[in-house]
Amino acid sequence: MVNVQSLRPVSVTTPTVSSELELSDLLGALKVRLGINRNNYTVTPGLYKVGKPDSQSDVLVSANYKLSFDVLRKNLDSLNVWMLVIDTKGVNVWCAAGKGNFGTDNVVRSIKKASLEHIVKHRRIILPQLSASGVAAHKVKEQTGFKVIFGPVQARDIKSFIEAGYKATPEMRKIAFPMVERAKLIPVDFMYAIYKLLLILCGFFIFSGLDKTGFLFAKMLETCLYPLINIVGAYIVGIVVATLFLPWVPFRAFALKGAFWGLVLTILLYFLIEVPYMEGISIGLVNISIASFMTMNFTGSSTYTSLSGVQKEMKWAVPFQIGCMALGIILFIISKLV
Repeated sequence: MVNVQSLRPVSVTTPTVSSELELSDLLGALKVRLGINRNNYTVTPGLYKVGKPDSQSDVLVSANYKLSFDVLRKNLDSLNVWMLVIDTKGVNVWCAAGKGNFGTDNVVRSIKKASLEHIVKHRRIILPQLSASGVAAHKVKEQTGFKVIFGPVQARDIKSFIEAGYKATPEMRKIAFPMVERAKLIPVDFMYAIYKLLLILCGFFIFSGLDKTGFLFAKMLETCLYPLINIVGAYIVGIVVATLFLPWVPFRAFALKGAFWGLVLTILLYFLIEVPYMEGISIGLVNISIASFMTMNFTGSSTYTSLSGVQKEMKWAVPFQIGCMALGIILFIISKLV
């Protein structure tokens, strides 16, 4: 939980936060991008001031995931507004809306807890568009008297949105997921399964020493390079290559997109490094399993997928990935013993 004191409060009742991010904010964001303390990067829920808001100033609603909070406040320079931060359990707006943490009841509860009706004379609140799937605007109106206005997708458009009389252009309503945005998510995905990767590497490092006569340490050192290069390569292509080139691989299922890149890697390395046929097949299956799983994991970050679609994909993809990995390990061991 981020201490409110670090956000420079100047009022006992309503803390004021700056629209300028400090070095600690940037370092915190970097750590989260790397998956460090990601589940505890939160801001205390409640009402905050940006600038010098009064009873006529707008009220913007945010999740208490600090990365979301910071993205919004850094785009509020020159504005005098209230920020109502609701408790989404440290989850970003879109995911929280899907899970029910950024929902109607939570918004209503936060409005009442902040006594918003005594702070502003108007009866409107601006919610991020990506919260729309979890919030029933008419129910918020019925229970609090506040009209819900859904703002633009991107926080950078909030000033233009307000200046236009709370009207969004078609571009403000579009959810874009360009390569640069996908690239920002690569570090956290890379760190996600790094320990599992090391475990697999250790396993194949040891398996490389198997021989008809038993186990040879010298053979392990001599033959481990091919499987280790492939496994690391599969991890990288499943996260980096598949993510960057996501729209251009024809398959709809992310698991198949990853499997495609795992196959490409296998073919490339098989022709670059000479190994027995069975070993090449076995490592190919392992590559497909790893790359497929890591790309499928990206569905949670993508704008291209839905919860029901992901669940449907996982029903067949996970058994496929487990099967490829198991068969790959068995064939690899057999290739060493025959």
